[in-house]
Amino acid sequence: MKTKIVYSEKCLGYGTWHIEGPQRVKTAQEILKAKGYEFVLPTPATEDDLLNVHDPEYIWKVKKGLVEDTDTPAYDKIYEYASLSAGGAILASKINGFSLMRPPGHHVGRNGSALGVYTRGFCYFNNIAIAVKELGKKTLILDIDGHHGNGTQEIFQGDEKIMYVSVHQSPNFPGTGAFTEENCINFALPPDCGGKRYLETLDEALAMVDIKKFEVVAVSCGFDTHLGDLASLGLVDADYLQIGKRIGCFKRDTFFVLEGGYVGEKVGLDIDNLLKGYEENK
Repeated sequence: MKTKIVYSEKCLGYGTWHIEGPQRVKTAQEILKAKGYEFVLPTPATEDDLLNVHDPEYIWKVKKGLVEDTDTPAYDKIYEYASLSAGGAILASKINGFSLMRPPGHHVGRNGSALGVYTRGFCYFNNIAIAVKELGKKTLILDIDGHHGNGTQEIFQGDEKIMYVSVHQSPNFPGTGAFTEENCINFALPPDCGGKRYLETLDEALAMVDIKKFEVVAVSCGFDTHLGDLASLGLVDADYLQIGKRIGCFKRDTFFVLEGGYVGEKVGLDIDNLLKGYEENK
């Protein structure tokens, strides 16, 4: 059975001029619809959901539009958009689905920017962290975005119920994730290293995981690793199929949350390939 896609067209309502604009998600949604995926509507995360991860003062600042940096504007009604995206991740976690919502989230820590990084990299609330906290289960978080999830690491570092694994490009934003720390396993790769090296590195990282300790796998899905995208590791369509197969082999409840990926057509095809591989082996 195909993985259900969590999506609301409301997430297209802001940032038309930004690289993290609505077109990347709109085009991906159209491709997935044509391929026969079922879509389900999310509802916004509650403030209590957000408080499981973020400090009250930071949430208040997002509400009031008092958060803005060089990458992450204070759009009108951004609290509503960001809360709905977080709600998409929560719903995906409950149905083992894929949240195709924006804004993304893995660069946001408890108070906004994380691990000493000034900007929040297009993110407002940490969607995957909010969903994981809501579940309250022992969870492996696998971050396949081309950028290190500094916010997710900050939130969960030292948490005995969580393991965070990231394979990402370096040098690149946010400049964190150079080495493994406690329960946060980090592998940094050079730009355009190619699928063979990427998959070998992913296998090395996953070999460090004792999956028997975890009930859930949560995947921060960034597709900016695709050849020519913002954090290219030289991956092509077939590589995402192979990544999906590895995730399916865990045989655990699994959900997926969109992070980066800025060429909508590639994002849609990469999601399809990732989910095909996952569904083949789950």
